[in-house]
Amino acid sequence: MAARTGNEKGRRIMGATPPTGDSGITRRSVLRGASALALCGRPAGAGAAPTLPPEAWGAFKVRFLEPSGRVVDIEQDGISHSEGQGYGLLLAQAAGDRAAFDRIEAWTRAHLDIREDRLMAWRWTPARGGDTDQWHNATDGDLFRAWALLRAGRDSGWAPEDALAQAQAIAQDIAGACLAPDPRAPDQPLLRPGAEAVATADRVLVNPSYYMSRALRELGDHAALPALVRAADHGETVLAELAAAGPLPDWIEVTPAGFVPPQDHALRASYDALRVPLYLVWSGRGGHPAVARARRTLGAADRGGAVAVEAAPDGTVLQASDLPGYRAVLRLASCAPVAAPGPGVADQPYYPAVLQLFAAVAAREGGCDGA
Repeated sequence: MAARTGNEKGRRIMGATPPTGDSGITRRSVLRGASALALCGRPAGAGAAPTLPPEAWGAFKVRFLEPSGRVVDIEQDGISHSEGQGYGLLLAQAAGDRAAFDRIEAWTRAHLDIREDRLMAWRWTPARGGDTDQWHNATDGDLFRAWALLRAGRDSGWAPEDALAQAQAIAQDIAGACLAPDPRAPDQPLLRPGAEAVATADRVLVNPSYYMSRALRELGDHAALPALVRAADHGETVLAELAAAGPLPDWIEVTPAGFVPPQDHALRASYDALRVPLYLVWSGRGGHPAVARARRTLGAADRGGAVAVEAAPDGTVLQASDLPGYRAVLRLASCAPVAAPGPGVADQPYYPAVLQLFAAVAAREGGCDGA
């Protein structure tokens, strides 16, 4: 079976456009009416018990986490990226592992915190002598890091060098540099894949899998940044629009006339898009149209136990995999029980291993109820 071998973020479109975040954007969403608290599933609560089995997290640490706190994408030449560091922080918090959390955050600060803002450089390459060779940020990595810091300070009672203040500072830079007006409705914010990604009045590049609604809403509430909450609201509208048209794509461009194929990425539903239903269910949005669409897309592989991990725009299955991480996402999208992962979670590549752990946490913290 095919398996994703790297984080496959793809080549980013860079430009010199200035930050466009606007905390005064008016909320006007097709999917309106539900408060942030109602959509965030079951909150962990202060001092909450770990939601990740220790044996699964322990196996993940042995294979993918160095003692220094560097999360290693083994199948992608051993690089580290902001996505992995943000994911590692979230998983360590969910596992109640303060020591690992502190090491991951310390490594991240030392090696990826090199920009003038509080966003991370997105790639660190050991083959280049440990060089941070790509200083542009990736918004999903920053979003997960900020959310993990928020959870650490608010839910776990940890304060690694003032986690809540750090979460607020990162959230402010996401709102200030990683939002852009929707060309179809300039009062609605789209989430940009990076602060330097091209975003003009004529087109904005969007990665649908970067929308983690729960994280955006909780950070928006914590940092008093309504633009992030509105980005979550409008993002869910965009996801519903895309789901009505076909399989959720990895990348899409938004223009005044609507959605068009991205100029520098393949138009396909693939490994990135696998996260869309995962994040929606985690956010308490299991009834969202994009979850139903993903369920049909992922379940279209015509072989027992396999999940369609890549599909053409017409839904034709291009790749399938029976790795546990991908199967866990399909079960979550199907509102089926997600088994607690064990040590075998680390017997698969980094990406499906993360997805399996995330699906376990999402099953406990999110929900399939609601539209």
